[in-house]
Amino acid sequence: MNNHPLLSISNPVKFLKPPIPYDISLNKSSINSKQRRQSKTLVVKSNKRSTTSLTSSVSVVTRRNNNGGDDTTAFRKVGRDDKGQTVMLCALGYWIQGSRCFPWLALNFHMAHCLNLKPSTLQLVQYTATLPMVAKPLYGVLSDVLYIGGARRVPYISIGVLLQSLAWGSLAIFPGAREVLPSLMALVLLSNLGASITEVAKDALVAEYGLRYQMNGLQSYALMASAVGGILGNLLGGYCLLMTPPRVLFLAFTALLSLQLIVSLSSKEESVNLPPIKEVTPEISSVLGIVKKQFLDLMGIVQADEVSQPITWIVASIAMVPLLSGSVFCYQTQVLNLDPSVIGMSKVIGQLMLLCLTVVYERYWKTLPMRPLIHIVQLLYAFSLLFDYILVKQINLAFGISNTAFVLCLSSVAEILAQFKILPFSVLLANMCPGGCEGSITSFLASTLCLSSVVSAFAGVGMANMIGITSKNYTNLPAGILIQSLAALVPLWFIHYVPMSEPGFEKEGKRAMRKKSRRNRRVGRVIGQEVFAYRRERET
Repeated sequence: MNNHPLLSISNPVKFLKPPIPYDISLNKSSINSKQRRQSKTLVVKSNKRSTTSLTSSVSVVTRRNNNGGDDTTAFRKVGRDDKGQTVMLCALGYWIQGSRCFPWLALNFHMAHCLNLKPSTLQLVQYTATLPMVAKPLYGVLSDVLYIGGARRVPYISIGVLLQSLAWGSLAIFPGAREVLPSLMALVLLSNLGASITEVAKDALVAEYGLRYQMNGLQSYALMASAVGGILGNLLGGYCLLMTPPRVLFLAFTALLSLQLIVSLSSKEESVNLPPIKEVTPEISSVLGIVKKQFLDLMGIVQADEVSQPITWIVASIAMVPLLSGSVFCYQTQVLNLDPSVIGMSKVIGQLMLLCLTVVYERYWKTLPMRPLIHIVQLLYAFSLLFDYILVKQINLAFGISNTAFVLCLSSVAEILAQFKILPFSVLLANMCPGGCEGSITSFLASTLCLSSVVSAFAGVGMANMIGITSKNYTNLPAGILIQSLAALVPLWFIHYVPMSEPGFEKEGKRAMRKKSRRNRRVGRVIGQEVFAYRRERET
């Protein structure tokens, strides 16, 4: 039976049709005992296989016989080794992505103390370097429609890691590259270009993998791995700066990138069993035509209210708050004379908070209504910005809390809440991604978030210049922090743009109800005592 219905399904993990089609016109004698035994055997095997879909999956491979006969179909088992390779690739990638604070902490101290940059200039350099990440939709569209060596995710990860290795390696080896501001900016832009390509490919791979195997909320685990990398990166970076120059940290991070490059080059994308790219029609046979069609599809998806309204809110909530991170950093290091180890440990404690929040969200908060959760997080974020006001006004000393202890425990709370606020929106859009647009949607979200951060940073620089915040005069810094906190409350006026719940859970419930009703309808139409027994056995 080469053309068996069981072997012609599109998803090999689910079996939605009986192995042998039953017709109402057929009576009991039309099915012999041998066919009934074969059907029961296949049903038992399919049920056993579907219960273990989390540890192993099955892909269908179709071959044509040499003698010109019918197609033969075989099952290829994707075992734990292949999935372990996928987990290693993504977990290591997100861990190193979180560890990027390791060289960036050294770079910030290098620019502030070695190059003697002003607070506003330092902040401009920090956020101008993120401009390559604004073009993430282009990288996402390319990874969706263009194959490289028969794959469309892993090769882009390798390309991005290679660009980062070249940038940080050049900063570590060549003294002129890190001492001259234009060359330093060029290499930092190259590093962020590689990081953005890698992040787009990883996010698309995680979203596509979660949709294919119906694993909701994989973005939470990705953020956990990134938080762990941030913990180790800030912890080691703060202490290493006390003993070694920044170029040693650049070289150490280059070694980590080399390890990631080896892992990505040795990984095979077919182990994830992702669906192939759609066939190209003659009307869009050129590369530009494919990219243009994908951009049009992306614009059509983004214009839907279910997608545009949440993105509008999260982008506006970031862009409306003028950042003063450069001024606060210079105040802590130049006025309060805090060591790099203190700054690094404050980031470590913040990443630990982020890790705990992510675990709690994955375990308990993921099923809560989304709008009230975001409302509470935004309120906490607005009030946490006042911690910098307390530090600048030295109110903490009146309560017997030293500057070091205050910075360690509370300095990074606002930054961590701002990062955690993005997680529910990432899960929401990942669940709404249509097939073939995972890279486009996730990269569009990342690009808009990056652009809003750049707008916020430039607004902070403009505000600092207007109220007279300089490296020698921080008198008006408390007023700027109060403006920040008030601006963070403005997005609460249009919080109705945030949906109450994530469509992923609603779709799962509706899908289960549709399956149940469809199963009941099939049972009601089937005639014959043996068929009823088969249905009851299968449902059990």
